[in-house]
Amino acid sequence: MAKKSTRKTTRKTTRRSSTSKNSQKEVTASRNLRSGLTMNQLVAVRNYLTERQKEADRGDFIAPEGTVQIDELTMDKTLERIDTEIRKLVFQIENSGNPSFSIPKRSASNIIYDEEQDILLLGNQQTNKALLTLTSAQDTTRVMEVIKIIHELLTKRKHMTKREVFYGNVNLFKDQKFSDACIEDVSALLHTTRNSTGIVAKARGSAVGRLRLKDGNEIIDLDRQGSGSWSITPMIDKVDVIESDAEFILVLEKDAAMMRIIEEKWWKKFPCITLTAEGVGNVATRMFLKKINSVLKLPTFCLVDADPYGHYIYSVYIRGSKRLSYESPFLATPDMHLLGVLSRDLDEYGVDYSCRIPMDKVDIKRLDDMLSEPYVRANRRWREDLELMKKMKMKAEIQALSSHGIEYLTDTYLPNKLYSGDWI
Repeated sequence: MAKKSTRKTTRKTTRRSSTSKNSQKEVTASRNLRSGLTMNQLVAVRNYLTERQKEADRGDFIAPEGTVQIDELTMDKTLERIDTEIRKLVFQIENSGNPSFSIPKRSASNIIYDEEQDILLLGNQQTNKALLTLTSAQDTTRVMEVIKIIHELLTKRKHMTKREVFYGNVNLFKDQKFSDACIEDVSALLHTTRNSTGIVAKARGSAVGRLRLKDGNEIIDLDRQGSGSWSITPMIDKVDVIESDAEFILVLEKDAAMMRIIEEKWWKKFPCITLTAEGVGNVATRMFLKKINSVLKLPTFCLVDADPYGHYIYSVYIRGSKRLSYESPFLATPDMHLLGVLSRDLDEYGVDYSCRIPMDKVDIKRLDDMLSEPYVRANRRWREDLELMKKMKMKAEIQALSSHGIEYLTDTYLPNKLYSGDWI
């Protein structure tokens, strides 16, 4: 059980800043906070859980008109699609002598926001890459090399990281950005996910909590990880969910917040599954989140820094990224809510001005970009919080909450946010 904070949270607290132009202003928590909350008192979460459990299985994703249909395939099915593409090339060579690949264009102009399903998708515009022209010969040679590697991986039932693909032919690829682009081009060409090709990203995420998994012949209990956490494998296709008595999922931007959750064994008092990608969500972490969210149908929340980049990280989890828009149906979790740290939380939870950071030009640019996105404009509460951030011209990290005490995040902030249903 998590330790109780010695700080009394039912009484408003006042802190005085020692720096900045706001140094003479008093920061008083404007919210009446409750102490000693238990899971039974989190009625808002439990009602949400009941709604989620009643949801019917949505079934396979069907791409709307004007977008590319991407499928998650078995190794054998992916091999069949490679065979089909190679046969097309051979046919072109025999009949026209001008073979080329027709690959879905992955540029920003071909990214479509599907408002109904609330995710970013790849449009059906195509780009042709000829094998025998000087302008595209190098690109297509690299594409052919990646196809060869994928064919070998799938035939041998193996996996390989993107870094290994690059080092497989450094002289051809020159830079990993070119091999990475080819990997994505080939996935789009085959109309499948990158994971279906056997090429995976480096693992950079972890999870703990009320969940048991099966990875091959191994049983993994996320509730029994000692003083650490389970490293999320990039080979999510080999992982199955066995059981869970969690009542919600919590995604953290920061490893520091994860460490606090682990040290307090927070999931024992508030039954949950907690995971982090230690920054922007990588493919493996997003795929794992998508899997447990879909299988367990649990309320899912995200905790990020109160800054434009934190909100961007949240947007990648729920809508997908523009670069990998063709994989959004398999990576995005549209029903995840932004729990915090919201801009309004800085005043409501009495975060001192000495713990806030003035935004710079890069922050303002990213904030304006976020406010221009259609999915932000369509969400009134999200838009209002970003507009408040722009008005304040201040940001703060999750760690700013620890100025109230080491256990403030786990004993006060998170329970009160979940108790009040104060999420976007």
